[in-house]
Amino acid sequence: MYLNTPPRSTIRFTRRGKLVLVVTGAVVAGTAVAVPLLSPGGADRKPISLVIPEGWRASQVYEAIDKALALPAGSTAKSIGKARLKLPSDAAGNPEGYLFPATYHVDKDATPQTLLQQMVDTANDRFDVAPVAAGAQRSPMNLYQAITVASIVQAESASRTDMGKVARVVLNRLARGIPLQMDSTLNYGLRRHAARTSLEDTRIDNPYNSYQRVGLPPTPIDSPGADAMRATLNPTPGDWLYFVTVKPGDTRFTTDYEEHQRNVAEFNALQQKNKKAQRSPSATASPSGASQSPSGVAQSRL
Repeated sequence: MYLNTPPRSTIRFTRRGKLVLVVTGAVVAGTAVAVPLLSPGGADRKPISLVIPEGWRASQVYEAIDKALALPAGSTAKSIGKARLKLPSDAAGNPEGYLFPATYHVDKDATPQTLLQQMVDTANDRFDVAPVAAGAQRSPMNLYQAITVASIVQAESASRTDMGKVARVVLNRLARGIPLQMDSTLNYGLRRHAARTSLEDTRIDNPYNSYQRVGLPPTPIDSPGADAMRATLNPTPGDWLYFVTVKPGDTRFTTDYEEHQRNVAEFNALQQKNKKAQRSPSATASPSGASQSPSGVAQSRL
């Protein structure tokens, strides 16, 4: 399997989480595991919680920590070298993929380093649990590679129910030495959150351009959640090589390129229809997921 070479892209439409600072006891929406931590202020200040959603990039986490601690922008990113994070050697000091999505309680003594350490320690604890460890042992990938795949699955899946199939598509393409051709990796390399990828974009020379490079990207592209990790280690059986979310709730997986192209054509037709509706004076709202682009595997024939 082509697992170590620089890969191509895949950040197709990562849903951007929203920073949430809530007083302890408030209801927090989202997938988060409560992890003890209080807020900057004084002894009488109420504890607050910092929610890190699944699928956030490290850059988003850094920004959230800066805001939570009322620090100048860029402070957390500059503190990485001092944080003494327990990362695998494959990570080369980059915590991407290891800032585990959870709810962190921020106390008055919290610093960027302590928050980052807790996030990485939480990731290591979660990844060391028996089901994950057993799955990693059965897989031809090492744990860091599995986390990288899980980050792609997290970014590319329209829903949790799709994750097992998306993971299977990624693994099938890796096994065949086929470029992943996913927008999410390319967008990560370009430091953007674009909904659509142009033909010109796919030709950009970038280590995360999975249209041009075979294998996995150099690093994870976000912080995957437990569901994405489970899907990666226990993918749905199948021989699919392509998928596209034609509309919300309708993600189509196939092994046949011609069928996939028909699905992509249907997706594009719906996009055009939605654009016309949005331009119409009578349009009241854009449809949910209208900006979602098809997976990059739509772009080229095998």
